[in-house]
Amino acid sequence: MPVVDNAIYRGGLRVATPATLAETFETRAAHGGFAWIGLYRPTLEELDALSGEFELHDLAIEDARKGHQRAKLERYGDTLFVVLRPARYLDDVEAVEFGEVHVFIGRDFAVTIRRAESPDLGRVRRRLEAAPELLEKGPEAVLYAVLDEVVDEYSPVLAGLENDIDEIEEQLFNGDPLVTRRIYDLASEVMELQRATRPLLDMFAALERGFDKYGVDLELRRYLRDVQDHSIRVVERADSFRQLLQNALQVHATLVGQRQNDEMKRLSETNLTQSEEVKKISSWAAIIFAPTLIGTVYGMNFTHMPELDWVWGYPVALALMGGFALTLYLIFKRRGWL
Repeated sequence: MPVVDNAIYRGGLRVATPATLAETFETRAAHGGFAWIGLYRPTLEELDALSGEFELHDLAIEDARKGHQRAKLERYGDTLFVVLRPARYLDDVEAVEFGEVHVFIGRDFAVTIRRAESPDLGRVRRRLEAAPELLEKGPEAVLYAVLDEVVDEYSPVLAGLENDIDEIEEQLFNGDPLVTRRIYDLASEVMELQRATRPLLDMFAALERGFDKYGVDLELRRYLRDVQDHSIRVVERADSFRQLLQNALQVHATLVGQRQNDEMKRLSETNLTQSEEVKKISSWAAIIFAPTLIGTVYGMNFTHMPELDWVWGYPVALALMGGFALTLYLIFKRRGWL
């Protein structure tokens, strides 16, 4: 149902709860006070009806129709158009979900349009209705309460992101191969959070510039400045998360490089060891080859062979074998192969 709640307030109290937008428009004219209309994904016809009744600017209505707007505050005459990007942390998937809220604030009306499950604007309404002295200050009090709710809901998001970053630090030094992807995913969420929260600083600055011109209540100014302080802390923490993730990427790159260097060093040491072993094996093979060759020649057992009847043939053959082996051994030993 697009119309979640709508009511007429006078003196900080709800004096009427019309059933339709048309009835709200009629009742507002009859009772005075201001109307607060809460919508969830309104239809084009409902937006056109609001535009006609409250004389909303065509550009603001076009933005409200399309959705997917950046966070901003724009003033069209006496009407404020505010786009907020609330967020909530989903524990089951460890991810941040961003929504969108549009707020129109005029002298005698407040229109809130929610396009996601967060924030709970029903809770905002109940909170204000429980504080009639605040609601009595008019539509600007509605804007304050919505801003306060959106900024407060960033706190669990920051806590969830901080916990994820702590887990990344553990993954970095445990050599988890999935850590790179998680760092990039978190960095994307943090950048989206920055896009949602950074414009709040300009919004509050713009509101403050209009305090005197539009006669904003002094107490309400204090409330808005308090929300402004909270939003500054949110922005600063989001900035610090961005820096931490950039540092994590640098550390990850350093660790990967170090692991690669260690692996190359290990491979080099292995190759060197293998090379030394090959030298030893080759040296002994060469030493054994010379006696083997001589022994093979004199072991062929042909009838007509020289030196077969020579008295010194056997000792000379043994001497040749030993001499060649000893010479090669000394050469290889001198070169450090053995």
